[in-house]
Amino acid sequence: MYAIVATGGKQYRVKEGEKLRVEKLSAEAGETIELDKVLMVGEGDDVKIGAPYLEGAKVTATVAANGRAAKVKIIKFNRRKHYRKQMGHRQSFTEIEITGISA
Repeated sequence: MYAIVATGGKQYRVKEGEKLRVEKLSAEAGETIELDKVLMVGEGDDVKIGAPYLEGAKVTATVAANGRAAKVKIIKFNRRKHYRKQMGHRQSFTEIEITGISA
């Protein structure tokens, strides 16, 4: 069984036992969370689609870790103009493990 959930402005296709990194959530490592914005649940030919979300459908997950991704460098440069600007960004994430899908 798989589901498509929305969290952090993105959509993810998830299965039980799968680990994925999502936008930072306000939960500590070891806590259980419920993702209730379920767009679709499917198993073989039996597929349920919400409009926009399925009522009563939930995906439960356990927070594995919170962290920050690798640094992304942003460089702006204009040749012959004596202009060079350099910045960096590290995006925060929450790693979750899917423990259950209920339709």
